[in-house]
Amino acid sequence: MAIDSAKEYVDFFINLNMGNEVSLLSFANNEKMVLKQKLKNKINQKEPIEKAISSLEIIIKEISEKGEAQVLAKYQKVDEKDNG
Repeated sequence: MAIDSAKEYVDFFINLNMGNEVSLLSFANNEKMVLKQKLKNKINQKEPIEKAISSLEIIIKEISEKGEAQVLAKYQKVDEKDNG
């Protein structure tokens, strides 16, 4: 599964429905760590992984600047605009 944007990562996180047990920041940091480990392995297609890491870094930066609640709300609003 290739996730191409910060919005797709937030949607994926929300759909996992982990409630208050796992924060978006924790999820993003863990995903980034896993993807960086995959880059160290001999994989032919590194570009999708690098793009995913970049998307996660955007999420992590936004959370540090605005807070998790605002980041979740931002991407949920984007979703509503797309569907409405």
